[in-house]
Amino acid sequence: MRVVIQRVNSASVDVDGKLVSSISKGLLVLVGIRSGDMDSDIDYIIKKILNIRIFESQKSFMDKCVQDLGLEILCVSQFTLYGNCNKGNRPSFDKAMSPKEAKLFYDKFLEKLKQNYSKVSDGIFGAYMQVSLVNDGPVTIILDSSKEI
Repeated sequence: MRVVIQRVNSASVDVDGKLVSSISKGLLVLVGIRSGDMDSDIDYIIKKILNIRIFESQKSFMDKCVQDLGLEILCVSQFTLYGNCNKGNRPSFDKAMSPKEAKLFYDKFLEKLKQNYSKVSDGIFGAYMQVSLVNDGPVTIILDSSKEI
């Protein structure tokens, strides 16, 4: 799995001009699923999302996580995180999990994340989404469960 975590003051997802989800201060998490990902990848990514210290306290720079401050998380599925442009200019998505399998895997990821943290929203898997955000910082972190990045 590969995720892009953005610290945001707000974020939202619209589909067909209708608001699907929105959060105030917290994390926008773009989620890519690779062919061959397993439950252990889900567990690794969830642990990182919930514990990554990218929020400030009055005492120190980046010493708090989303859980410490009770902030929100908005997850958006994004298979394009596995786009490969090494050959030519058109991305290949051959490393991404097939849509049917990825939907089941993404649902499992969301279920486990929500079991561990209640303030989780998401977009619509496979939909053409308009994602809006006000990035805070900006702070953007890329994580990969295969530790490639």
